[in-house]
Amino acid sequence: MSLNGGNPFPMPSEIAGMKGAEGWEDMYPYYTRFRPEDDKLFWFYNSMHFPEPMSAFDMVTAEAAYCALGSSSTRVHCIPTTLGIDHRIINGRVYIGGNAVTDPKEIERRTVEFQKRAFYYYENWESLYAQWKQKMLKLIGEATALPDPILPEFEPLEHVHAGRGIASNHDLLVTYQKTMEGYFRMWHHHFEFLLLGYGAYLTFFGFCKQAFPEITDQTIARMVAGIDAEIFRPDDELRRLARCAVDLEVDAHFREGASVDEVMRSLRTSGEPGRRWLEELQTSRDPWFNINVGDGFYHYHRSWNDDLSMAFSSLPGYVRSVRAGVSLERQVDRLRDERTQLIADYRELLGNDQERAAYDQMITLAHRVFPYVEGHKFYCEHWYTNLFFNKIRSFGALLAAHGFFAGAEDVFHLTHYELEAAIIDLMNAWSSGSKPRGPAYWPPIVAERRAAIAEWAKHETPPALGPIPDVIDDPAIVMLWGITRESLDNWLSAGAATDSNEVRGFAASSGVVEGIARIVRTVDEIARLQQGDILVCHVTNPTWTPIFQKIRAAVSDIGGSMSHAAIVAREYGLPAVVGTGNATSKIKDGQRIRVDGGRGIVTLLH
Repeated sequence: MSLNGGNPFPMPSEIAGMKGAEGWEDMYPYYTRFRPEDDKLFWFYNSMHFPEPMSAFDMVTAEAAYCALGSSSTRVHCIPTTLGIDHRIINGRVYIGGNAVTDPKEIERRTVEFQKRAFYYYENWESLYAQWKQKMLKLIGEATALPDPILPEFEPLEHVHAGRGIASNHDLLVTYQKTMEGYFRMWHHHFEFLLLGYGAYLTFFGFCKQAFPEITDQTIARMVAGIDAEIFRPDDELRRLARCAVDLEVDAHFREGASVDEVMRSLRTSGEPGRRWLEELQTSRDPWFNINVGDGFYHYHRSWNDDLSMAFSSLPGYVRSVRAGVSLERQVDRLRDERTQLIADYRELLGNDQERAAYDQMITLAHRVFPYVEGHKFYCEHWYTNLFFNKIRSFGALLAAHGFFAGAEDVFHLTHYELEAAIIDLMNAWSSGSKPRGPAYWPPIVAERRAAIAEWAKHETPPALGPIPDVIDDPAIVMLWGITRESLDNWLSAGAATDSNEVRGFAASSGVVEGIARIVRTVDEIARLQQGDILVCHVTNPTWTPIFQKIRAAVSDIGGSMSHAAIVAREYGLPAVVGTGNATSKIKDGQRIRVDGGRGIVTLLH
């Protein structure tokens, strides 16, 4: 790391390209590249959402998300103390930096606007949220109805006789542009409520920190635990299917290591019980298996409906629990009873009726709005995003069929601008009867970009770039990513003290356990987890909940007390420490460790 000016993190300009990935800048739009003046700003690697190098097309997930996030924060709801988030790409990695508002007059001006906008949403939350769900279902329906891209040899005769007046090649452009427009629109819906949901919680959080100086972040978080959100429903469906298997006496078909095809074949030949279970599976699949194995930012993180292997790999464990009489229900009632007691206990510590009234108002609002913080993910990052990537995949299949590249998946090595150019190339060639230019142009570029991503994946990237700010007070960055001045200092001191046997982070979910650490850096490595392991990863994912039956605890490099990982860990009663900064590099695979989720400490034992 650079020590220029006493700064422990390198400047963006000091990060060199890698051999085997020359010319990588052309993979991404010009406005995502670092500029010389960016050396003056602080950036951190967003490994929470983008833990792996990004292909050219997948970078649209960052572009669309940050465009919508910034619009919501800066222009729509006018968050007083922060604008949007800038993002930059270097060596396939996404770095982000927040734009804070520090001028008191500007904060005051924005506060007036915020109150007019946000308070309307808070006062009408339920009706606006019901409207939001209808908007998302309509958007999902529109995406589902988009036709597959095809180019017939001759225009269908019925089109001619109907006087349609538009040839089929134009449909390619219309479908592609609707696909892209719908994806950008989805992200605006994603952030319509999200920042307000965080804002309500953060207001309560700030009140508690001032009123109860000794209270921990985790204790405050437990006051909103026990949520009922759609993101938990896919795992609930797996548990339901496990109970159905036992009730129908087809549970013997679910064996560890058996492939999906093997299980499905055996069920189809098992008579009426097998048929009834498969009907129950179909009920769960639509819509709840429209959830992917990642967090919605990579085209290759396929949905359970596209690949049933993750869902089916969890069923043997759930079936064993049902046979043993172990309840598979989330302990929502226990969590709600606990939060009720915590709220009452701390309320008694307040000094007067005015404080208690404010406290009651803030916690009531937090309970009303907080389920959205997790629930929206099912509709946005999962259901809609699966439709989006599969539609792009269908364009890849069409282009591959016309020789543009070897297979449909190669389309994701083009930017969304380049893909539109390739589609128009094919449209022109179909029109004129000539050969398209793409088959000679794209294959070497795709090969170079694939090689660059493979090279980047072999190397770590700095957790942060640029000068460390004296204070990090963007609430989203602190609560979601866990980036504070203190956490950065901990990362740096941990890196210097290589002989320390402790890794520290945010106390995300209480409990103390010991076990074998299993390092999981990508979704593909999830299958390595064995019963009783402790998951150590860059960031845990809400859709990994089916594996929580196997693991004893979770430790992550990134994440704050209200990150998705922390929320899910608390909901499932799993000890967790998040935001350690360097757990995946300091802890060795197979090492025995102790996780103290109440104190935020991981101890390396052997």
